[in-house]
Amino acid sequence: MARKRRGAGRVTLAEVAASAGVSTMTVSRFFNSPDKVSPAQRERIAQVVAETGYVPNQAAGGLASAHNRIVGMVVPNISGPIFAPTIQAFSDTLGEHGYQVLLASSYFSAEQEERAVRAFLGWAPAALVVTSHFHTEATERMLEQAALPVLETWDYRPERQPVQIGFSHYDVGMLAAAAVHAAGYGRPAFVLNSATGDLSALERCQGFKDGLSAKGITIQVHAPAAELAPFEAGEQAMQVLLAGSAPVDVIFFANDNLAAGGLLAAQHAGIRVPEHCAVLGFGDYPFARMLMPRLTTIRPPALEIGTLAAQQILEAVGGAQVSSMTGPLHCELIKRDSL
Repeated sequence: MARKRRGAGRVTLAEVAASAGVSTMTVSRFFNSPDKVSPAQRERIAQVVAETGYVPNQAAGGLASAHNRIVGMVVPNISGPIFAPTIQAFSDTLGEHGYQVLLASSYFSAEQEERAVRAFLGWAPAALVVTSHFHTEATERMLEQAALPVLETWDYRPERQPVQIGFSHYDVGMLAAAAVHAAGYGRPAFVLNSATGDLSALERCQGFKDGLSAKGITIQVHAPAAELAPFEAGEQAMQVLLAGSAPVDVIFFANDNLAAGGLLAAQHAGIRVPEHCAVLGFGDYPFARMLMPRLTTIRPPALEIGTLAAQQILEAVGGAQVSSMTGPLHCELIKRDSL
């Protein structure tokens, strides 16, 4: 059987325009700047597109306009809930203006991020968004030389070249230290992420350590085995930190998944939280308020990060100069029952 030639029988832009009774320029605007097309015309074009299965040739459009309608975004983890609000808000805001998000996960690996950045830049996207400031040297060079808007999210380092849309993880640690000290705990611990490349968690740990050191309090730091899933890692941490003659009385976990594992381990062992050991998480995942006891945690501005990042990109591709934020965004301590 002869192979069908690629593109043979493909519906064209001109055919869609003729069927909808509009110009080809109007159909092009329908995909690239839908807000510039009248509601009646949008409805007719959408109906024809649905009936014909028309797919715009983005590669040709990108060559003609010197950029395409794709924005690349690299996040550390797309399987967990912490980055989901950022991704959704980012995609929704850009989608309203005809842009689509091409997403990649590095799973906290700087090398995987480097490969994703190189692949994205090869497609000449309209803009590129990465997470945090921890990159390989090769990634740093690519970001510096990229002839397109580049944003770093979930971080705040105003001295860096890319625009920062985020917050200070060190300050999150300081916030946790203040809450722990105010509650009267004196034997604290920090549990790192079992994903070893989560360097932002190390910054939260340092802020937690420094904040309590200023009060004359020393913390323990526990690093779970890298092969453990988050719940298992939290369970292991709870068991280790409460064993022996000097158990800790409060644990700040790197994220809510770890904290949930710690709470479950405490229940199985008959350990009362917070009477025997208090628990603090990070992320304010949807399940945090449903646990028993309800998890005290720190809520990052995840939704705001996604919206602001998209707005900055839209300004940049529209010809405006991308400007740095006036300051960091802020995280909020959500006080519940576990602290």
